[in-house]
Amino acid sequence: MSESEFTLLGEAVWLDFVNTAQGRVSSPPDLLADASAIGRWAETQSLTWIDGTGVALDEVRAFRGRLTALAEALNSDTQPPAASIAAINEQLSRNGGSHQLTRVSGEWQLRFAPARPPTMLEAIAQSAASALADPLLFVRRCAGEGCSLFFTDSSPNQGRRWCNAALCGRQVKVERRRGLLR
Repeated sequence: MSESEFTLLGEAVWLDFVNTAQGRVSSPPDLLADASAIGRWAETQSLTWIDGTGVALDEVRAFRGRLTALAEALNSDTQPPAASIAAINEQLSRNGGSHQLTRVSGEWQLRFAPARPPTMLEAIAQSAASALADPLLFVRRCAGEGCSLFFTDSSPNQGRRWCNAALCGRQVKVERRRGLLR
């Protein structure tokens, strides 16, 4: 497939994951249709997906559904669904590890050292957990016509409206300008 197979906003891996079931058309296709597609998406995110590790396509889609519900809740400024939090915590708990004292720039710090590199779903869960824990991060849904992508709005006044100003934003601006010229 082409490089444009997946719409990657490059802001938060968990939202890029959620956006594999969203799109710029009214009925977007599921971009994670099979294990091969999951592998290609994971590669674009520099994540490791090993087909046959016991993670079924249904588990990937169910986790994405839980994160979609989280994105919708954050977009509408409502409480995150308990099922979304439980799904994130379940993924985070899979990678054992321990807290360790480490010396950083001459200072002792307590840091968590995972037992192994995170799996794809664990890395996505870490991204979602970090976003949820950040009080200055806002999740929005694109206001572009026919676009349903989620994005993070870190603009100073939280006024960003489009997933990508060069795509969805430009279309609205061109249409507005045409209306003014008539």
